[in-house]
Amino acid sequence: MAAAKRNECPEDPFNPLITSIVQISCMLVIAHLFHLFFKPLGQPGPISQILAGLVLSPTLLSRVNKIRQFFLQDASALYYRFFAFVSRILFMFLIGLGMDIPYIRLNLRLASTISFGVFVMSIIFGGSISWFLINAIDVTDNKASFVLVVMILLANTASPVAIRLIDELKFDTSEVGRLAIATSVISEMSCVLVYSIYLSVSSWLMFRYALCCIIITVVLIFLNKKLAVWFAKWNKNSKYISNAQVVAILVLLVGVSVGTESFGYNSTITGFLLGMMFPRQGKTTRTLFKKLTYSVHNFLLPIYFGYMGFQFDTRDLDMVQNICAVIFLLLFSFGTKIIGTLAACHHLKIPMLKGVLLALILNLKGNFELLLIDGEIDSLTWWNGKVHRLLFLVVVVNTLISGPAVAYILKRKERYFSHNITAVESLEAESELRMLACAYEPRHASGHLVLIAAMGKSVNPYLMHLVELPKKHRKTQLMYNQLEDGGQFSDEEEYGGNDVLEINNAVDAFTLQTNMKIHQIKVVNTYANMYEDVCTGAEDLRVSIIFLPFHKHQRIDKILENSKEVYRTTNQKILRHAPCSVGLLVDRSQTGFQQPIGSDRVQQVAILFFGGPDDREALACSKRITRNAHIKLTVIRFLPSESQRVQNSDASSRDDMLIMSLASNEMEIAKDDAFIEDFRLRYVTTGEAGYTEKYVSNGAETVQTLRDIGETMDYSLYIVGKGSGRGRSVMTTGMSDWEECPELGKLGDLLASSDFDLKSSVLIIQQHKQYPNEDIVVDE
Repeated sequence: MAAAKRNECPEDPFNPLITSIVQISCMLVIAHLFHLFFKPLGQPGPISQILAGLVLSPTLLSRVNKIRQFFLQDASALYYRFFAFVSRILFMFLIGLGMDIPYIRLNLRLASTISFGVFVMSIIFGGSISWFLINAIDVTDNKASFVLVVMILLANTASPVAIRLIDELKFDTSEVGRLAIATSVISEMSCVLVYSIYLSVSSWLMFRYALCCIIITVVLIFLNKKLAVWFAKWNKNSKYISNAQVVAILVLLVGVSVGTESFGYNSTITGFLLGMMFPRQGKTTRTLFKKLTYSVHNFLLPIYFGYMGFQFDTRDLDMVQNICAVIFLLLFSFGTKIIGTLAACHHLKIPMLKGVLLALILNLKGNFELLLIDGEIDSLTWWNGKVHRLLFLVVVVNTLISGPAVAYILKRKERYFSHNITAVESLEAESELRMLACAYEPRHASGHLVLIAAMGKSVNPYLMHLVELPKKHRKTQLMYNQLEDGGQFSDEEEYGGNDVLEINNAVDAFTLQTNMKIHQIKVVNTYANMYEDVCTGAEDLRVSIIFLPFHKHQRIDKILENSKEVYRTTNQKILRHAPCSVGLLVDRSQTGFQQPIGSDRVQQVAILFFGGPDDREALACSKRITRNAHIKLTVIRFLPSESQRVQNSDASSRDDMLIMSLASNEMEIAKDDAFIEDFRLRYVTTGEAGYTEKYVSNGAETVQTLRDIGETMDYSLYIVGKGSGRGRSVMTTGMSDWEECPELGKLGDLLASSDFDLKSSVLIIQQHKQYPNEDIVVDE
């Protein structure tokens, strides 16, 4: 007997754990097989994962006795619940950590109006169908609570499901995608808050518990701010904080969440608030985001969605009465979201197609609804297993219908939802500018950060570190346990060397000084194919302009020196293939443009305007600089002299071959005049910018005028269009005779030339050109 007991003891605690691991593995394998089939059809990962769980659920495979005995063990359910709890806390914390706070601040009225419209319709529809459900499923007690739960089930949106779906369909950077993310988060947090308030007013004890949860959460928010700074200082010579420090932060997070749950409240809003209020800059945030993103997206969420489908159980349901209730709830759920969303979108003047897409995204379920159903099953007498399975069926089917519908609309209307703002000229000066700055070296990142600071708060900047992939990279011979804490996440992390640390430090210092968030990206590829990653990234991020560094850098003696020729060839490829406008910065960091924030000095910036699309694009970029109090912008417009205009008129009368060209030039001149006039009315008359005109007859006079400007005025930055004076313009005639870098254009090459002896930085702008065979359409 004693021997038998000794043999049984070690099996009891391990069998459920082993069973859970095998179940998870089976779920992931089936989900991967489903994804291989559904991904070419445009279906996102969560749908495949839910279907994988559904296949293993009691509805299908678990109907077989052997499989049911293996998968449906009471002991393994405890592991699933604990795993689901930790997963929920981590991905709600990650959602809060990745929230675009500036966007939500600017679009809070839009998102909250849509969420409020859905909530009002949920109250109307939920109250009207409650009588039917109460009779259909025999609810006898706690009818008021049941009505509230039905309203919340109709109103709520599962933000993790919505965010994951939007991310996989690659429209998280689009305007409708960002609005859907903001609205889903506001909707879910509002539902959690409403239910928490309902619990807190139910008794004095619950009210005191609510105060305790609020106090603990606020204390941890302030503690996280201190820990983030302390850990970053502790690891000042490292790219990331250590694994032990990450674990310490996550233990505090889970501990507070466990306390919140023990008081009877849901910890979803706690995890989200702790993530949203976590400091946005520094090594600590960067490490947490990197660690959690990979594990949550590739491990926790697939299992969470799979377990959601695994709970799909149609046993013991009346096939007539309950199917009618399910259909009834589904119709009301879709009707609530569509009517409420479309009504709000009509009020906000949002197109109907976008409104329908938003409604389908907001109809995704699978987070707080499941917690609400599971949380009430033991505490309310009307919440029996039959009702639980019925409502769970509605939640899962909602997501299985809404997800593919969203994917179908996006695939069918791909051109409508594609990136169409590929030039700065088409944007209002007050609207958000999405820009991508590329850096090969830390000095390039510093130059772009100065440029970002000059453009003010209305930019949404991405910094892409371009790292060469060596042909033969050396593998480390150290075992994992011999690596320093936080020293390596993957082989790719070793690429870039100390440049990564220097760029990270520069970004951290910039964020601390300006309070502007920089989204960092690292691309590792050969220089021959680097341009493809940059162009693809620009499309995915939906940026309107790419900023590139010049292939020369300023030495200590103020002379420009070649860095690497591969920088130049990569820049040339990007200029040719870019899906948006491109700016190329000749950064003379010692004598030219400096950081405008944190200095009392007012820097002079000049834009040289000759006419044409590139010059208008340069002027459109310059509009954002006018609002910077530390910069004084002056527009210098070059015009042909009076004698030259008469000569051109005479030539046109003699040569009929010039008629078409002159007509085209006249159209461009009319656009230039209108653009300049609008700029003068909005910025020059108010004193925000200066304006002057220079009359020249040929390229030689233009060069001399530029020399005079450089000698008499102390401009730290010149902004020019790459195609300034292109075509038959006499103002740039002969300027290309000594052209050294054609990618800069005639004027940019002159200003960057060492022979010109200019001390200022130069920004050359190329507007995105549209061709008939391109799929992207620019809004006029």
